[in-house]
Amino acid sequence: MHVAETAVEPTRVTFRRPWAAAVDRAIGMVVEPVAALLVVAEVVILSAGVFTRYVLGNPLVWSDELATLVFLWLAMLGSVVAYRRGEHISLSALVRRASPRTRQILETISSVVATIFVIELMPATLKFFKQQQIDLTPALQIPRSYEVLAVMIALSLILILALLRLSEQDPKIVAGVVVAAVAISGVMWFERAAFVGLGNFNLVLFFVVLVGVCVAMGVPIAFSFGLGTLSYILIVTSVGPDIVVQRMQEGVSNLVLLAVPLFIFLGLLMETAGIAQRLVGALASLVGHLRGGLSIVLVGAMYLVSGISGSKIADMAAVAPVLFPDMERRGQKRTSMIALLATSGAMAETIPPSLVLIIIGSVTGVSIQAMFTAGLLPAFLLSIFLVAVALWDAKRENATLSKRAPMKVVAWAFFIAIPGLVLPLVIRYFVVAGIATATEVSVVGIIYTLLVGVLVYRALDWRTLYPTLIETVSLAGAILLIIATATAMGWALTQSGFAQQLADILGHAPGGKAGIMLLSIVMFIFLGSVLEGIPAMVLFGPLLFPVAKAAGINEVHYAIVVVLAMGVGLFSPPVGIGFFAASAIGKANPEQVVKPLLPYMLALLVGLLIVAYVPWISLGFLPKLQGQ
Repeated sequence: MHVAETAVEPTRVTFRRPWAAAVDRAIGMVVEPVAALLVVAEVVILSAGVFTRYVLGNPLVWSDELATLVFLWLAMLGSVVAYRRGEHISLSALVRRASPRTRQILETISSVVATIFVIELMPATLKFFKQQQIDLTPALQIPRSYEVLAVMIALSLILILALLRLSEQDPKIVAGVVVAAVAISGVMWFERAAFVGLGNFNLVLFFVVLVGVCVAMGVPIAFSFGLGTLSYILIVTSVGPDIVVQRMQEGVSNLVLLAVPLFIFLGLLMETAGIAQRLVGALASLVGHLRGGLSIVLVGAMYLVSGISGSKIADMAAVAPVLFPDMERRGQKRTSMIALLATSGAMAETIPPSLVLIIIGSVTGVSIQAMFTAGLLPAFLLSIFLVAVALWDAKRENATLSKRAPMKVVAWAFFIAIPGLVLPLVIRYFVVAGIATATEVSVVGIIYTLLVGVLVYRALDWRTLYPTLIETVSLAGAILLIIATATAMGWALTQSGFAQQLADILGHAPGGKAGIMLLSIVMFIFLGSVLEGIPAMVLFGPLLFPVAKAAGINEVHYAIVVVLAMGVGLFSPPVGIGFFAASAIGKANPEQVVKPLLPYMLALLVGLLIVAYVPWISLGFLPKLQGQ
């Protein structure tokens, strides 16, 4: 989000036909409990790995291997859960504005695209499965075909669900879309020679036009990437389609990415355990009496809560309901509050445990530990800029003052918030001390949060645990399927020579390092708005980071700058999906939020440029970290 951060409206189908509803329900009854159990299994496996390595001094040689296998199954089954619940990440701006008839057509196209992608990929998946049966894992001696089996089962279930969705649509619309898809596919197949003759112009046709049209029509980003990549390979190249399956599997076989579902789970637990509410309450008691004081609380809460959850949507959803009613009572406009909420989300993109930073580390090799330290001060600087605008805005709106809380009340509020304030410090200590990796530390946070929720706050309702696990699985599956298909797309772009061309363009930017940094900022603001941070980074991170490094730009500094730039894009109108998420959470028309958002966005851009051209802000504390 991001964590996967999007304002997607769920498109879960209500089935009219009893048999279709029964099949859909049966898939959910089987897949959801298994996927939820896999999350618990990962927590147990990683906990055992930390305990045996650090406490007993006798590491489990097979724990990482088993965790990777379970993680691949979790990612694939999670993608099925996300598809069934209509929660795959997509750009829904056009769909939201469409008439009911047009929306039905677009939803049919989305289901047809998913169907075509799966049908085209299934034979290649079966072929790859047979190849992997003779290859055994080093420690457990398990055939690697078990990993491919996860992909096969997930694709099969998504195909069934897509066909069920089509069965609920108008048969005439379905027939028209299918005929059009078959006709376009047939023309492309029989004109393969003509496409080959176009050279790298095919990159524009398949990865800009085809993928862009699919995304604009509301097709989930993962399936748009997958269809574009598979079509390019089948039509333009002589490479077998099984390479797509291989790259998809490799894309979600990196153990570092296991932090994605676990930090999502941690963020959701943090909400149900009452940690977020008490952090906000402590800040409100301290500065809530000032004019615009609750705006300071909002920015501060987003900063603190982001250090726990890693999901900006979860952060906004946790903070807004607590603060917005009181802010409105003091005369602040809801649209201004949403503008501050959105830009606070953009500011918080570099605060650990940021999922985007974790993914950058997995795809580029940059130290996650170093990025976690480097992201704190830049986010704090941007917070100061946002607070300055918020105070000016509150004064302009003549927001009313409230009574100052007695020091006894302030002290008590901070006392009961201590467990939440300590959690980011606990997470950082376990990483810096070498007790746990950036992936394993999420388990430390989960166990800590469970203990706080049960023993300290006594706010954790065990009945919410299963729905929390299902929500974790769904969001993680949506994110990880994007990473899988984006990995395959990135391979295709690299093999085409596009990587070198892009590197040459960036490397020859006028102005040397300063020019490269400015061009990167512009590029990633655009990519963050149209692609969302995670797929943009998976696609372009491995291509652009080496260019920045060759130009003499520190990779950690570059990572912080581009993540902030993507955050600005993600929360920028008219297409930034984080912007629509903030509007939805704040319950206001996005069009009314645009004008109040502008001064906050200007503050973010000024802060971003300062961070970009004053590297010490990102790197000043790294020597201390490296010396520990």
